[in-house]
Amino acid sequence: MTSVNRKPDTGSVNRQEALLHVIRGLMKELHPEIGPPVISLDSSMDRDLAFDSLARMELLDRLEQTFNLTLPEKVLATAETPRDLLRHLDRSKKRVTGSPIIPPSVSLSSEKIDLSPHNARTLVEVLQAHAGSHPDKSHILLLSNQEKTEEITFGDLLKGAEKVAAGLQQYNLEPGDTAAIMLPTGLDYFFSFFGVLLIGAIPVPLYPPARPTQIEEHLRRHQGILKNAGAKILITINEVKPIARFLKARVKTLNQIKTVEELTGREEKFTPTPIQADDIAFLQYTSGSTGDPKGVVLSHANLLANIRAMGQIIKATSTDVFVSWLPLYHDMGLIGAWLGSLYYGCRLVIMSPLSFLARPERWLWAIHKYGGTLSASPNFGYELCSQRINDKAIQNLDLSSWRLSFNGAEPVSPQTITSFSQRFKPYGFQKKAMTPVYGLAESSVGLAFPPLGQGPVIDHIRRETFMDSGVAVPARAEDAVLQFVACGQPLPKHQIRIVDKNGRELPERLEGRLQFKGPSVTSGYFRNPDQTRELFHGEWLDSGDLAYIAAGDIYITSRVKDIIIRGGRNIYPHELEEAVGDISGIRKGCVAVFGSKDKESGTERVIVLAESRTKNAETVEELKKKITNVAVDLLEMPPDEIIIAPPGTVLKTSSGKIRRAASRDVFEKGNIGKAKRAVWFQVARLAFSGILPQIRKNLRQAVETLYSGYCWILFGLIGALAWLLIMILPSPGWRWSLTRKAAKLLVSLSGTRLTVRGAENVPQDQSFLVASNHMSYLDALVLTAALPKPCSFVAKAELAEKLLLRLPLNRLDVILVDRFDMKRGVEDARKISHLARGGKTPLFFPEGTLQRMPGLLPFRMGAFQAAAQAGIPVIPVTIRGTRNKLRSGSWFVRRGPVSVTIGQPVLPDGNDWPAAVRLRDVVRAEILRHTGEPDLAGVYRSLSEMEIKQPKK
Repeated sequence: MTSVNRKPDTGSVNRQEALLHVIRGLMKELHPEIGPPVISLDSSMDRDLAFDSLARMELLDRLEQTFNLTLPEKVLATAETPRDLLRHLDRSKKRVTGSPIIPPSVSLSSEKIDLSPHNARTLVEVLQAHAGSHPDKSHILLLSNQEKTEEITFGDLLKGAEKVAAGLQQYNLEPGDTAAIMLPTGLDYFFSFFGVLLIGAIPVPLYPPARPTQIEEHLRRHQGILKNAGAKILITINEVKPIARFLKARVKTLNQIKTVEELTGREEKFTPTPIQADDIAFLQYTSGSTGDPKGVVLSHANLLANIRAMGQIIKATSTDVFVSWLPLYHDMGLIGAWLGSLYYGCRLVIMSPLSFLARPERWLWAIHKYGGTLSASPNFGYELCSQRINDKAIQNLDLSSWRLSFNGAEPVSPQTITSFSQRFKPYGFQKKAMTPVYGLAESSVGLAFPPLGQGPVIDHIRRETFMDSGVAVPARAEDAVLQFVACGQPLPKHQIRIVDKNGRELPERLEGRLQFKGPSVTSGYFRNPDQTRELFHGEWLDSGDLAYIAAGDIYITSRVKDIIIRGGRNIYPHELEEAVGDISGIRKGCVAVFGSKDKESGTERVIVLAESRTKNAETVEELKKKITNVAVDLLEMPPDEIIIAPPGTVLKTSSGKIRRAASRDVFEKGNIGKAKRAVWFQVARLAFSGILPQIRKNLRQAVETLYSGYCWILFGLIGALAWLLIMILPSPGWRWSLTRKAAKLLVSLSGTRLTVRGAENVPQDQSFLVASNHMSYLDALVLTAALPKPCSFVAKAELAEKLLLRLPLNRLDVILVDRFDMKRGVEDARKISHLARGGKTPLFFPEGTLQRMPGLLPFRMGAFQAAAQAGIPVIPVTIRGTRNKLRSGSWFVRRGPVSVTIGQPVLPDGNDWPAAVRLRDVVRAEILRHTGEPDLAGVYRSLSEMEIKQPKK
């Protein structure tokens, strides 16, 4: 909506009429179906005109063009009526045309110096390290408006924080106490956050009110947070103080409501307080998109582990420049943008969220001017830039410095990725810079990142199959397609798994609940043991999200609480919401789709709640027909009820996410509308359409359980007989032949389709070694069945500790090696080299271990050192499919195909250590080429190097 109405003749029409003319024009464009609106100077921008933030932004732009003025950004927040706008018009300056004026930046060195405080155990130590070694280095550049900027060095930040800390100590705030911070983006926020940390207290970030008229309602919503946190002080702005006082009577612990000016008004001395790594750094209250807000406990150790893991993946350095408009009360802006920049010693160029909403191009111009390399936004920010920025506002824009553009905090739209990349490609933006990520407050902020430079990956799957069974089958040309965006792989030292409703881990491309663990994860919710118990499942935490894994990448499909099960099929609300939002007359981003159980029948009904400004009955019915058609096209079924509601009906979180559960509650209380379909009709239709899919789903789960039990019975019977015969048969050849036949029989009777490629590459009259990747405990069984020549498996010496294993292993010539004794390792390599020259065929798993998550680990050197010493080739063997059949840490066997690819022999080009290293690299590259999984060598190598720099505990 960047077009502008024909300008009125401001010479003949007074300013008041010109203002109303622009407002009427915008209203007519937004909703032509409602007819000419009646607007006066005292019409409410919220109630009468229903102008949300985006509509206000558009109005601001049109007023500036019409009157050739530059209006202050606060107009977006403070103007309640057209009369308020008129006052601003009378006071505003003439507009300066052309590109936005962005103040010159301080020159930055291009030398990549590692400023990361690797020894720091707390955020306070991070700041003290930077302030001590380079106090005058620029850390934060605050873009207040087009004419003014404020700069903070590391030394400034520490001094300002110490002043706030001293003031807090005067009001008897002690270590472990909580202090709520309700401040807009600005110097006061940065000083307050670290001021609270310096005295060992716990910051509780809260979002400030959007408009003055909303302050009371806003504070009432925060009452529950303040009570749960037991906040002793609220640090806020003068405008909030008078109304905030009523909270003291409702929050027993709240003793003080102060501004930063009041805290720093007196020259008080700050007394340092000892802080430990496991102390709580701050409480991140969740936005309440699926329920009541909960205070996520995050320690200093949690945050530093997360920041270091994210920085390792993106290769962050002190020369990076992070440009952000993200709010500092949200984890993505607070941790991802600010604290991450602080740790790596790089510059943070930051503006208020309001500044971005008023003029989204300012974000892009800041990247241009200051050489921004990193930035982040929820999906709606990229959509806003794609749709709302006028070409004239970005003439000569250059985004070529932008190397990583993080997209997270809400569902990532494939359409938005494409539209943003195409729109800004002429301005130097590279599509590979777009980086969809996944995280949540319970994991500090980040949990999954894609490999550096990968760019966005979009999975096109069969809609019907996925909705019926949760299996993400790649789509064919003729299929109805559902698209999901890959969010990468788990951060180093973090793990993700997908489980079914019984907690069993699922194979790739099957949807289930996403669980996670790692050093960044929270210890629970603050003073909320019931919710904490629901969060933890043993050592795993439940994300509340549904997802699947494909080729190592995580694909988020929906929130668990948002999924609608209708007739045995899964319905994903966000897809229908996006489609309904594209209908002309419906407010985009203001649609909620949720399931609601009928009280009489107990069946789940699909409800579509959509906002529109129209009040015309005929137009409303036409909109309902269009929504029904869209739903039938997507879901092959109509919604049970469609409600066209006025603006403001669909509830959202502070970060703009649709609160489906809360909207459902309002609906079920009868505050929106009543059900119009008869109960008998719902029951009859659901019974007809849902019985078969539900039977298929239950049958599939039962069959999977029976199959797993069958496999273990099969293994027990055949394994016991094979064990006995191995102990009896005198010839090694006979024992190998028996073992191979037993393995083939197990594969065959278990219904496993085993495909072997490259068997002709195995030499018949030459010594060699075999190196294979390691996915599952089934690997040895599969290789025994697949390889045409007897092999001597190289296994860990710990297996010999169990008598029932040691006896058959010795009879099958298994070579046991010590994985941890370096001296023994050298001797084992010589022994294996001698055996290989003597005609044995050692078979190695050079990864040394196996893991649950997909990915090829670094290779150990033993096999390649032995091959180089013996002067014999190594045959690379790649296994696929066994990880899905039996994952590490699980006893649940699943159906699925398995393949074994036997590569051509690779000869060493020498007998020394460098030759062994080159041999390893060639063999590993060949195995990696066939695995279809991520390469984890770089990640683990970087992690080891980072750990070397850190002191041992």
